[in-house]
Amino acid sequence: MAEVIRMPKLSDTMVEGVVAEWHKKVGDSVEEGELLAEIETDKATLEFESFFDGVLLHIGVEKGKGAPVNDVLAIIGEKGEDVSKLLKEAESTAPVEEKKEEPKKEEAKPAPAAKVEAPKLTAKKVVAEAPKAQPSYSDNGIDLKISPLAKKLANDKGLNLSQIKGTGEGGRIVKRDVDNFKGGNAANFVNRESYSELPVSQMRKTIARRLGESKFTAPHFYLTISIDMDNAIAARVAINKSIAPNKITYNDFVIKAAAAALKEHPSINSSWREDVIIQNDHVNIGVAVSVEDGLLVPVVRFADGKTLTQISGEVKEFAKRAKAKKLQPEDWEGNTFTISNLGGFGIEEFTAIINTPDSCILAIGGIKQLPVVKNGEIVPGNEMKVTLSCDHRVVDGVAGTQFLKTFKNLMENPVLLLGAYNI
Repeated sequence: MAEVIRMPKLSDTMVEGVVAEWHKKVGDSVEEGELLAEIETDKATLEFESFFDGVLLHIGVEKGKGAPVNDVLAIIGEKGEDVSKLLKEAESTAPVEEKKEEPKKEEAKPAPAAKVEAPKLTAKKVVAEAPKAQPSYSDNGIDLKISPLAKKLANDKGLNLSQIKGTGEGGRIVKRDVDNFKGGNAANFVNRESYSELPVSQMRKTIARRLGESKFTAPHFYLTISIDMDNAIAARVAINKSIAPNKITYNDFVIKAAAAALKEHPSINSSWREDVIIQNDHVNIGVAVSVEDGLLVPVVRFADGKTLTQISGEVKEFAKRAKAKKLQPEDWEGNTFTISNLGGFGIEEFTAIINTPDSCILAIGGIKQLPVVKNGEIVPGNEMKVTLSCDHRVVDGVAGTQFLKTFKNLMENPVLLLGAYNI
């Protein structure tokens, strides 16, 4: 008997999946555990294996298209089996995700959301129609002759007709002149307005939804502090020169110092859950990693118990797998605190939106050389600004300030992070 395979829920935030690749086509034999398709979620592209033996009788979602979780993805059964009735039943009885029952309220129920099919992830060029051209084009009083086809091609490409030399009869601009034209970029800004429509990926949709919920639900406030990085710079040079198998980055110091500070200030390592505040004893630090479609936040688990070299190796591996879209759901779940570092991109200071369910996120700026006062004298120094975004429902100003003071002390005295040199 034929079996229906539905769009799986491959992450906690996934509401829709896009088929990135089918590894089988209709009519192919399929074995249980055999790779059937690759599905793009809101965070990664994951391999999806068949649960059944048989023949692929129906594909419900074409390559490059999307469908909500639990929609019909495929049907597998015996060769030649009629699936029309099964398909009709499956589409009319699609299971829905269970929701926590809430007390009934006397109010109008919102209409169910319409099913939306994700577009293929290809950019579409949209061009505002240029004003209708006259039979000839005038440049400094000189009329240019052009064929209708050449004019259309030139408008489509955004070319300045006055820059194209005609080789047709009487200097007329013809199709080959437009095709062979090698004008500069300035031609693209002449005679018309244009823009591009870029499809929204599953990852970008989730980023928009989750950060929108965070920003407009959690009352954010921000605390900024400057850190003297002279000792951290010296410690990093010494470690990388003589001890560590993995090259230590400043971000590794930040993660280690944040983890240690969170153990001293557990109210920062907490989350808001309406009726209760969850205060975590474990420290799982999410590290924001930029990828092509947006942002992923893999988690360094139990960071307070790991050495700098362990943290360094883990973060490098996460970054490598994130860019290759090879992270698994367990890699980005369970964070209790998040760090976002833009210092390497030349950003001196910024504020970050809290990555729920965390109550705080730490934004790290770049190290800047500037004159500082030490022992009553003005000397060259290296400072780094960090900003803590706090959910005021969980964290008050004093608690945030105390955390930052501890973090600052650890960063300015990195020997405290080395664990008796078990780096």
